[in-house]
Amino acid sequence: MYNTILVAVDLSKDSLKVLDKAIAAANGDNSNIHLVHVVEPVAAAYSMDIYAINITELQQEAISMTEKKLKEIAKQLGIDEIKAHTLLGAPGPEIRNLAAEINADAIVIGSHGHSGWKILLGSTAIKVLHGATCDVLTVHVGEG
Repeated sequence: MYNTILVAVDLSKDSLKVLDKAIAAANGDNSNIHLVHVVEPVAAAYSMDIYAINITELQQEAISMTEKKLKEIAKQLGIDEIKAHTLLGAPGPEIRNLAAEINADAIVIGSHGHSGWKILLGSTAIKVLHGATCDVLTVHVGEG
């Protein structure tokens, strides 16, 4: 059904459910799947006295750990590690931009919102959906 599927994973146990749906959408052909995890900038994600820590070092450590985990998932699924993308920034726009860059015809993302529309989709899923130029499959992964 889809030629190129971008799967956004948060690296939690819920990622397995999202990956299962993506594999089903790819008719079991994992060569059509790209993985992405977006690391949010440390200063934006945490409210702390940023002068007390080395933000650059902390950020690079988060990126390195994410790259390692994502490549492990790719290897387990038989996906070429070049298709495991670790990005830095705001998840919504970064996921949409990567989808456009790789010409994805579908994005698969987990959803577990908290209130209002977020109950239905989740804040990151809403931000991915808004402005996406391809199909977006949201996978319900439980309560936030």
